Amino acid sequence: MRYRVTGALLALFVAGLAADAQAQEKKVLFSIGGGFTAPNSEVRDHLGDGYNFNIGLQVNLTPVVGIEGLYGFNGLGDKDLTFDVFPQPIESGGIPTTVSAGMNMQYGTVSLVFQQPDGNVRPYGLVGMGVYYRPVEVTTPGVGWVPGYCDPWWYVCYPGGWVETENVIGERSSTDFGMGFGGGLNFGSFYAELRYHYIWGPEAAPLQPTQPIAGVEVDSRNANGQFLITTFGFRF
Repeated sequence: MRYRVTGALLALFVAGLAADAQAQEKKVLFSIGGGFTAPNSEVRDHLGDGYNFNIGLQVNLTPVVGIEGLYGFNGLGDKDLTFDVFPQPIESGGIPTTVSAGMNMQYGTVSLVFQQPDGNVRPYGLVGMGVYYRPVEVTTPGVGWVPGYCDPWWYVCYPGGWVETENVIGERSSTDFGMGFGGGLNFGSFYAELRYHYIWGPEAAPLQPTQPIAGVEVDSRNANGQFLITTFGFRF
């Protein structure tokens, strides 16, 4: 009886190794993951940290070299700045007012992947290029009068009054080319990855404001983007 149990366990172990080897020799791999996105360099002064969600498809040309196509969505947190707001352009003694900027970033990239083909822990590195879409919304708080109402589907009855609102004072977007490089580790079907993205952004023309704002630069600058993205997920 003992030999039968030992034989069965050995057979299961060999089958597991064979299944793992077969998974590693797959020509096409699908990946899905998510994690943390951090703006770098000057971008960090204007946008907050956020999250990412990625889906990808990798075609292995050889056991060592593959080509990956990836779509990524990144939601970045708001960054609050304070400016003096004036009732009239030529008046002095402005009121400090919070202005918030938030952005999401979507991209599609194609990368060349170099990977260790076998083992329980398989490191890999990659380098690639892609197209990045970055819409930005700038808002400032305000107040507004809301009349009384009742809505049973919202589970609320409101008597009416002044409420806080959010005023959109600017919306822009840019679609640009960029590159990414990084690497990670495959643990069976699980992976952990760190990837750096650099985006060549548009040039903002110099401004001639009617009322200069202290601390705000008005010279011509490039809106290049730099982001460090940490992702955990599954590749199968």
